[in-house]
This record gives sequence, structure tokens and C-alpha cells, in this order.
Amino acid sequence: MRIPAHSVCTAIRDDIVAGVHARGARLTEELLARRYGVSRVPVREALRTLEAEGFVVTRRHAGACVAEPTEQEAADLLQMRVLLEPLGAARAAQRRTEAHLKVLRGLVRLGRERARQGSGEDLRSLDGWFHETLAQACGSPALTSVLTQLRHKIAWMYTVEAPAGPVECWNEHGAIVDAVARGDGERARAAMALHIERATAAHRLRTGSAAERAGKVRNPQHPVNTASSRN
Repeated sequence: MRIPAHSVCTAIRDDIVAGVHARGARLTEELLARRYGVSRVPVREALRTLEAEGFVVTRRHAGACVAEPTEQEAADLLQMRVLLEPLGAARAAQRRTEAHLKVLRGLVRLGRERARQGSGEDLRSLDGWFHETLAQACGSPALTSVLTQLRHKIAWMYTVEAPAGPVECWNEHGAIVDAVARGDGERARAAMALHIERATAAHRLRTGSAAERAGKVRNPQHPVNTASSRN
């Protein structure tokens, strides 16, 4: 797989989130450069960025490794989302452009259509696109960046059960967009808070590292490992 050098960080992050690089696994520059078809320089830069984001840690005698988040760290992410997603929606109500509204309305229409058809995989992609667009519409690069990192980390640490009522879920999305379109920040905040509260209940922690699944001794910091909570 050959990718542009500037996309190496995104590619490695996506593979970590997808579980291609397991938690605790070593990330050697040489092997990563070979996998992505680039030199070691962009790989080295990508690993620094991913370490700053919390996806990678540097260990003595081992070098760069995929991080092994604790249960508390995972729980903190959901709590941060509960606080920050409503803030982003409120900001979007004041700062969104017509282009943002056009995309959001289109996603709601398509989401409702797919929900009626029961297209589960399509709905996951559309939901991610919806929240990404709303984060961009908040008009704050710093907040957009934090929301994007939260979304990536939550996808890495949790599986999400399909909503029992997908049409209702997309009606909630529609209510958020209606408030954003009216410029009603408080209504947008409240609608998003309700949506996130309901969505959070569907999150289940993923199992831990490959070493843990093989029955080896757990990390003393209690990395995420809740097999009983899986989907």
C-alpha cells in the first residue's frame, strides 16, 4: 500500500483505530515505512504526532508502541464528549455557513432514508460524517480538532451497538440541524446533549491488548478489557 507522505499519520491512526496495529504492539519505523510505501522520515513525524494525540507511547528498550488505554481513560472520553459535543453544536448555530447547512440537511435526509431501509453500515458512515461536519461548522479550529480526536479515540476504544430506533436517532439529528439553521445556540446545545446521552448508552468497551487476549499478565494500570461488555 503506497500513500502520500503527508497522509502517513492518518493512515497509521486509521489502522490503530481499526485494530490492524494491536494495543501494545511495537511500531518500528522500518516496517511502517515499508507498509505505507514511504521513507522513514514521514513515519517518524507521524509517530510523534500520534504520541501527542495519545495513540502511541514510547517505551524504554521497545521504542514506539501502540498505547494501551485504561478503563478510566476510556470513561473520561465519553464524559468529555458529553460536555464538548453540545458546546460544538451551540457554536455551530452561531457560526455555520450555508454550505455546512446544505451538507447537514442532505445527511439527515439520506440518514432517514437509510434508517427506514435498515442499512446499518451506511448509517454508521453517515453518522460519522454528520458529526464531523457539525464539528467543522463550529468555527473553532481548536474545538474542531478536539472533537475529531475524541471521535477517533472513542471509535478505537469502544464498539457501538446499532440503535434500537435508527429513525428516531436521525430525527434527533434533524432536530439539531433545525436549531443550528435557526441560529438557536441553546436549543442546539440541548438537542445535542439529549442525543449524546442516548448514544452513550450504546457504547461498549473493546477488549484489551493481544497479549491479554492470549492470557498473559495484565498491565497493572488495568488497560481496557471488558469482555463481558462486548456487543
